[in-house]
Amino acid sequence: MKSKLFAACFGLALLAGAACLGPAKAATVGPVTDPLGVVRIPKGAPIEIGGYWVLSGPDTALGLDEQRGVEVAIHDMGGKLLGHPIQFHPEDDQCTAEGGQTAATKLASIPNMVIVIGPACSSAATPAAPILWQAGITDIGTASTAPSLTAPNRPKGFYGFARTIFSDNDQGASDANYLYKVMKFRTAVAIQDGSPYADQLAHVFAAAFTKLGGKVFSIEGVTPTEVDMHPVLTRIASEKPDVVYMPIFVAAAAQILRQSKQVPGLQHTMIYGGGALMAPDMIEAAGPSIVGFHIGYPDISPKALGKTYPHLLAEYKKMFGEAPISGYHANAYDAAVLAFKAIKEVAKTDAAGNLYIGKMALRNAVFATKFEGASGPIACNPYGECAKFKPAVYEFTNANPKTFKIGVNPKRIWP
Repeated sequence: MKSKLFAACFGLALLAGAACLGPAKAATVGPVTDPLGVVRIPKGAPIEIGGYWVLSGPDTALGLDEQRGVEVAIHDMGGKLLGHPIQFHPEDDQCTAEGGQTAATKLASIPNMVIVIGPACSSAATPAAPILWQAGITDIGTASTAPSLTAPNRPKGFYGFARTIFSDNDQGASDANYLYKVMKFRTAVAIQDGSPYADQLAHVFAAAFTKLGGKVFSIEGVTPTEVDMHPVLTRIASEKPDVVYMPIFVAAAAQILRQSKQVPGLQHTMIYGGGALMAPDMIEAAGPSIVGFHIGYPDISPKALGKTYPHLLAEYKKMFGEAPISGYHANAYDAAVLAFKAIKEVAKTDAAGNLYIGKMALRNAVFATKFEGASGPIACNPYGECAKFKPAVYEFTNANPKTFKIGVNPKRIWP
C-alpha cells in the first residue's frame, strides 16, 4: 500500500506539484511559478546553502571530512554562484536522531534557505529529511546509507531526499560475499547499536550471508556509549562463530575490538567492521588491537574514483593542510556539485538582478541531473539513489594514529 501510494504521489508531484505534501504552497514570484513555492534572492544577496554532519565526539572525522568536501566545491566555484555569494551554514547533528532534528529545524528556519547537503549518519537523516521537506527544502545526503532512506516505499516526507552515496543493500551483500566466499566463513554473529545504519546493515548482511549458505547465530545489540562489552562478547563466544560482524561507530567498536582479545573463545575470532570506522580516531581508540582489523568499505582507490578526484585531493590538502581524514569527502563534493548544477538549471534572474528558484523545480532538477563526479558517475533513480557501489575491504596495519592514510593504513586488500 505504501509503495503504491508513493508511486502515485511521485507521478502527481511531477505533473501537478506538491500534492503529496499536504496543503499546497504554490506561488508565482517574479518570473517563476512553482507548486511548492519560490525562493527570491535579491541582487547581491547570498545563496544560502545548509549542511549537517557529525562534527563532535568520537565520529567527528566522518562528518568533518564531508563538510570539507563541500567547502572544496564552494572554493572551486570561487565562492559564488550565478553572481551571488554562497553562504554556507554547517550544523552539528552529533550523529543522533535528536541532533538531526535540531540541525534540520535550525536550517529550515534560515530565511531563503535554498538547499541542504548532508548528513553522514542515517540516524540524523531519518528525522531531518522530512523536517526539511516540510519546508520545501531538498536534502542531499553524503554518507547516510540506510536502505530505508531511498526505498521505493519510503514515507512521503523523504520525497525531497537524495544521496550521492550507495545503499547498504549493496554494502551488506558485499560484506557477506567477502566473508563467505573469500574468507570461507560459515557462521557469524552480527552486532548493531540501534541506529538505522547499524540495524539495517546488520540485517541486510544476515540475509545475504544466509542466502549464500552461511548461518547467522544471532544479531546482538549494544548501545553507542556502552563501555563494558564483556557480557555480550561472552554470550557471542558461547556461540563460537567464525566471524563477528559489527557495522557500528567508533566508541563502541573500539571497546569491542579491545575487549574481544580478553574473552576466552574469541581470541582468534575475526572481528569485521563497517565504513564508519575509517578514521584515525578508530586507531587511537582501539590501540594495538587495531592491527589486522578489517572493515567493509567502498573502493576509493584512484582507479575506482572519478577523473576529477585528483583535483579534489590536491585542493583538500591545500585548503586544510592534511590528507583526507575519512573516506566520503568525494561524495560530499559531488553532492555540492549536484546542488550547484541543479540551481543553475532552474534559477531565473529578472532585469533588476534578483534571482528566483522554484522549490519543486529544484528538487526535480536534482533528481534529473547527471554528471561524472569525483566519486564516480552521479545519476539519481526516482527514489534518490544517485551513486554506484564499488566493493572493497580495507585492513588496518599500524596502531599509530599518525600513520592513518587511506590506502596505506588502512590498506585495500580486496578485491
